[in-house]
Amino acid sequence: MSTLARPPIRRFVTDIDHLPAARVFVGLAIPGLVLIAAGRTDLLIYAVFGSFTGMYGFAESPRQRLIHQSEAAVMLVGAVGAGILLARLHASPAVLVSAVAAFAAVASPITDRLGLRPEGPFFGIFAFGAIAMVAGTQPDPLLALVICACTAVLCVAVGWFESTSRERRAGACVLRTTIPPHRTGRVSFVQAGRYALAVSISGGIGLLLGVGHANWAMAGAAVPLAAATSRDRITRGLHRVVGTFIGLAVTAPLLIPGPSPEMLALAIIALLYPTELFMARHYAVALGFFTPLIMAMTELAEPTDPLTMLTDRAVDTVIGVAVGIAVALLIREPAADSVPTFETPVCEALHTGGMADDNQWYYCIKHHKAEQGKTCWYGDRMGPYPDQATAEQALEIARARNKAADDAEDD
Repeated sequence: MSTLARPPIRRFVTDIDHLPAARVFVGLAIPGLVLIAAGRTDLLIYAVFGSFTGMYGFAESPRQRLIHQSEAAVMLVGAVGAGILLARLHASPAVLVSAVAAFAAVASPITDRLGLRPEGPFFGIFAFGAIAMVAGTQPDPLLALVICACTAVLCVAVGWFESTSRERRAGACVLRTTIPPHRTGRVSFVQAGRYALAVSISGGIGLLLGVGHANWAMAGAAVPLAAATSRDRITRGLHRVVGTFIGLAVTAPLLIPGPSPEMLALAIIALLYPTELFMARHYAVALGFFTPLIMAMTELAEPTDPLTMLTDRAVDTVIGVAVGIAVALLIREPAADSVPTFETPVCEALHTGGMADDNQWYYCIKHHKAEQGKTCWYGDRMGPYPDQATAEQALEIARARNKAADDAEDD
């Protein structure tokens, strides 16, 4: 039976790895529920940005994930701290735009060099601008930063626990190799310049038009730049616009009735799960959940008129995406420098199953046997393999690859 012929609910359960979404959800749910119980929902936005740490290191080995999530945590907490500082200094909007553009220019080559995934400094740019817009009214800025940092540390710990547990179950199937930089040399510096230019122009246009929350325009401008080709950048930008408008349609009935802060906070926590679930599979669908999450947490941090905020978000998104696409198309990348090729450290149990033919062979680490077709959950399958005999040797194949990788590191 083909993948398309199976019931949609079964495909949803078996073809999508829910663990990354669950991992990110747990990283926000724990501090989020504590803040709700303490009556400090105004601090939830800081926990949300800390929880984005859990989005990094998908399908990487435990050690690589630990490194990448720790690096992402430093970027996110640093961006939140910079935003709080700017807000407490009562920096002008022009200074804010300049500061976020400078942050983008510095963070872009660093994230390229580190090989962080999701690629680029988008979440850092987003955190910096958003916090700078709302932290001026926060009575406990130090506590806010501590909450962000503690949430990030929690997400790193949850990621480490989940990855080591899965590796033990899978017989160490995750390949322990090094992820290459996304860009190096001139290519990386040109990309940094594009980020700085796109953020500056989009933020400047937002200010000139008098649209509130210029940070949304700056974040929107950064979205298309992370894509690899011109066509992908245009597609990514269009997804951003369409997904945001879908999300605004969801946000309106959520905010306009004026729900209690506790209800909004619970909605924010719940919305993070489907956001992460679809982020890599369909960006526009993910934004249908991500947009109301962002709008709701902004409302909790700095209450304002919902209709004004919805309008600002729509206008800023269009401005940002248009500028981001224009900059990406007008400033072309130079020829890439020579970069050593490394094997991608993606565990077979995590990524390949959802893209393979349903009649191929897999090894189920839960049932400890070879199985034909996607009969078991996505996260329990290794493969696909060309035949049953090869699938039965899945653990030995993985161990041999790991030993070869370890021997190469020793050399």
